[in-house]
Amino acid sequence: MIERAGFRPYELPLRHAWNSARGGFAQRRGWLVWVEADGLTGYGDCAPLPAAGTETHEAAGAALARLTASLPGQDVATGLAALDADGDTSATPAARFALECALADLASRHQGLSLRDWLAPDSAPIARISVNAMLGSLGTVRGEDLVTRHAQGFRVLKLKVGVETPASDLDALIALMQPPLVGAGLDVGLRLDANGAWSFDQARRLIERLIQLRLPIESIEEPLTEPTPERLAALQALAPFPLALDESLPARFATHDTNRLAGTDPAQFGVRRLVLKPAALGGLRRTLELARRAQAAGIEVVVTSLVESAAGLWPTAQLAGAIASPIPQGLATADWLAADLGRAPRPCAGRLELPDRSGSGFVPWPPASTDSGTQEARAVEPVSGDDPNPGANPSLG
Repeated sequence: MIERAGFRPYELPLRHAWNSARGGFAQRRGWLVWVEADGLTGYGDCAPLPAAGTETHEAAGAALARLTASLPGQDVATGLAALDADGDTSATPAARFALECALADLASRHQGLSLRDWLAPDSAPIARISVNAMLGSLGTVRGEDLVTRHAQGFRVLKLKVGVETPASDLDALIALMQPPLVGAGLDVGLRLDANGAWSFDQARRLIERLIQLRLPIESIEEPLTEPTPERLAALQALAPFPLALDESLPARFATHDTNRLAGTDPAQFGVRRLVLKPAALGGLRRTLELARRAQAAGIEVVVTSLVESAAGLWPTAQLAGAIASPIPQGLATADWLAADLGRAPRPCAGRLELPDRSGSGFVPWPPASTDSGTQEARAVEPVSGDDPNPGANPSLG
């Protein structure tokens, strides 16, 4: 039986301001959500980011107050069922994600299961997840950065494009891949994220030039300002690499009705890949269902964080383990935070290793009390002891 539930605010500074074609930010602000029952506590993170498709900070806070007030006296299964039946949460996906994470963390702890095994009991979750490195805005990245990340074990490197003109982006990509800094033998793929910066003609011309130049493009995310299925399909037919939908996904279908994806043909979306942010899609189980429907339709899936605290990154990584997509996921974001709420999952040799213990893996630091004060954060150092990307501005993953 749930005894108490609540949420506490936090503010976490970033090491650099995040920049993209949709804007940027210098800190992550949100709430640590907690639910207690039978001597155990489950945690979630509500860190809304409207540019990525979530509600506003004010709307999230109001939703958390309403949702947490209804939990005491219910069992965890009833709380999850009530959350599923609450249609109002479709307008507040970050709040719904946070509360579901807390309930799922608590439920999996009670059952002695890792969160990924709790989410996918009938499949084969994975504990070792390949991830991409997030290098930041293209204009701030140097050839040495690619060489360094390759040496650290990353084989897919993500870059923000669209901040400058397509012509400037192309020139920067060409310069980035020139010897002697980057030789022909450097086995990396570039994952470009345009954040909806380009017109159809701009995207088409850029893709044609990338093909002609034989640059190692792994994929392009959100290439179009107006991403209609027809335009995306035309570009995807031209591109030999996947195009992907990301922040335009929440508006593309009702996130509370994943059945709309039943029998989906990849041509319906016009792309070969979906980038899934559970905090923007309204929760772990909704995102898992969407991923399964997409994979069954032949669409690739990448799970990506919203640069959340450790309380949000742990369940997002566990979700990626449950989905078990073979391509690198967008989860190597912990080192961009200068402070955090607990130890975060960090990659080694280009992979995250998830623990076998029960729950999501998140433990607050220091142990959180259940008063109404601000959640304490602790300064953290990058796992290497160095700035994760000297001279570059990180951008939304």
